[in-house]
Amino acid sequence: MYHERTGGKRVMAKGTVYTQQFKEDAVRYKKEHPELSYQAAASNLNVSISALKSWIKKAKENDGEVPTRGAGNYSSDEAKEIARLQRELRDTKDALEVLKKAIGILGN
Repeated sequence: MYHERTGGKRVMAKGTVYTQQFKEDAVRYKKEHPELSYQAAASNLNVSISALKSWIKKAKENDGEVPTRGAGNYSSDEAKEIARLQRELRDTKDALEVLKKAIGILGN
């Protein structure tokens, strides 16, 4: 089993963004291997235990489907705008960090 980064989409520095298919495969893997602990299954999949547990919980709540973040998952135009502004803020903060590092390097 492998994970694939979302093509062309921004990956946050906090962690890896997994595809819908990977999440569903991970849930299926744990279900097909009940003898494995969450820790062992997560280790085999190279994901965190909390991510695996979260995907399994969401799958149980959504008839086996693990919902993902994306443009189609927002309930209102306001939520879409909030998400857009959050992405813009994150991008701006990233750019600021790069500039701070560049100033630090050039200043020495």
